[in-house]
Amino acid sequence: MQIRNIAIIAHVDHGKTTLVDKILHATHVFRSNQETGELIMDSNDLERERGITIFSKNASVTYKDVKINVIDTPGHADFGGEVERVLKMADGVILLVDAFEGPMPQTRFVLQKALQLNLKPIVVINKVDKPNCRPDEVHDAVFELFFNLDASEEQLDFPTFYGSGKNGWFNSSLTQSEDITPLLDGILQYVPEPKISDGTLQMQITSLDYSSFLGRIAVGKVTRGAIKENQPISLVMGDGTIKKSRVRELYVFEGMGKKKVTEVLAGDICAVVGLEDFNIGDTIADFDNPEALPVIHVDEPTMNMTFGINNSPFFGKDGKFVTSRHLRDRLIKETEKNLALRVEDTESGDTFMVFGRGILHLGILIETMRREGFELTVGQPRVIVKLIDGKKCEPYENLVVDVPQESASKVIDLVTRRKGEMHVMETKGDIQHLEFEIPSRGLIGLRTQMLTATQGEAVMAHRFTEYKPWKGVIPGRNNGVLLSKDQGTTTGYSLDKLQDRGFFFVDPGEEVYKGMIIGENNKPGDLVVNSNEGKKLTNMRASGTDAATNIAPKTVLTLEECMEYIQQDECIEVTPHFIRMRKVILDEEERKRVQKSMKAEEV
Repeated sequence: MQIRNIAIIAHVDHGKTTLVDKILHATHVFRSNQETGELIMDSNDLERERGITIFSKNASVTYKDVKINVIDTPGHADFGGEVERVLKMADGVILLVDAFEGPMPQTRFVLQKALQLNLKPIVVINKVDKPNCRPDEVHDAVFELFFNLDASEEQLDFPTFYGSGKNGWFNSSLTQSEDITPLLDGILQYVPEPKISDGTLQMQITSLDYSSFLGRIAVGKVTRGAIKENQPISLVMGDGTIKKSRVRELYVFEGMGKKKVTEVLAGDICAVVGLEDFNIGDTIADFDNPEALPVIHVDEPTMNMTFGINNSPFFGKDGKFVTSRHLRDRLIKETEKNLALRVEDTESGDTFMVFGRGILHLGILIETMRREGFELTVGQPRVIVKLIDGKKCEPYENLVVDVPQESASKVIDLVTRRKGEMHVMETKGDIQHLEFEIPSRGLIGLRTQMLTATQGEAVMAHRFTEYKPWKGVIPGRNNGVLLSKDQGTTTGYSLDKLQDRGFFFVDPGEEVYKGMIIGENNKPGDLVVNSNEGKKLTNMRASGTDAATNIAPKTVLTLEECMEYIQQDECIEVTPHFIRMRKVILDEEERKRVQKSMKAEEV
């Protein structure tokens, strides 16, 4: 049977997962009356809640007796590590571009990786049913992008398809067709068959799967030879060591699931059961003369955070896993499949340094862990600083903001205050398209401020470009915080009296402890307040007539917003049901003493 391996790449929200839905429906993977819902490939709870793809996944369809292996990839820059490794399985890529927005930063990043691997591109311009879309201009912009990325003559001669994933049609011209068959025909026509070289077995492990029955499963493309059930093999590790092992079971992808087979030939993507202690990038090779494939290289992380055990007064009340041993084992397990993540021990046995691609990347890890029942304390995210030629350097990012014209000046003001420099300013319809170069530090906490300043209209995207000299101090949060004075339960009576001091992150009746952040102060500087005082009852005053009904509802911050909000001396306590912000040193006197000694050191 003939095979085509294709990966779908695009910027976040340009419609990759929707396109995979349409391919699955067009090739009758499901019964005609089967309820499948939308975005079938986003199977993880977090992906469904956020509406983004986080993990790349495989599906396989059969069209005109040709097997097409489809790989859906994430579009968010923080999950670039996922995309970089799964492109190794593909022979061609579908580059999806929004007919209004055109190529965005992440499009550039993934396309660059695909062109370096010599994959054959097919360009699909999606969402041509949107008002003020500009498919022809976007096509020219895509051509220009290919040219800037040093594409070969053959790659520049890419086929283009137009259509609307939502309405379920794609065609090689702008005339609407009945369905997406022109695109499927295009895949068969333009994507080359897998290159098969002669020789013994070689297969690189490019992703991991896990089953509670079978254990860890290695997924990858067989580049040469054939792999059989029960075959003895050599596993060549990344550092060159060789382990002897045996294939227990073999599966190929079929539809959304897997099908057990006895042999897989070169060119197909398969899942291997029975190997132990393997990592992504290792090569499954011939038993007698093993030859390794080149190791997968993934870009370096740019941000780090401290992860520690929960040491607040509410320790152990909410979670199942609370010790440092649990935390360490879980983080080490995560690095096996999350290539862009690194974990290092610190001087204290209770805390670990975790390095990742960005706030969303680390935020998803924390969110996954708290759902599994972990309690932990995480510190402020910081960028990784390097010394290059004796100069202190920090990561810089390319930031793209699309915003209505009336709000453009506010965006420029916000970004330049954070040491950003504007490089491009274009008008697209009613939208102003701005491009900046900004230190990664300046992006922490920027999204929340920008959405507030533009009434939620701004669309921002960023990607890491390079390390450059340190830009100096970037102003952080202006206002101080309100801190709880004692442990106890907040009362409506005291919160009502404190309302003119600022706004709160807690409601009446919530448990708080000393040193916990319960609100934001209206002025700079932190303020310790008593939020637990009850109303004194006398003969003259009844307890019932209370002004507590006039309290403004609490401000709810998501985990990522908390990570952007906290300052250096603060941290976040994360448990399965609560996210609380607190000072690292809970006692007020102790905190003041440490601050004084730090100021003395600076002088």
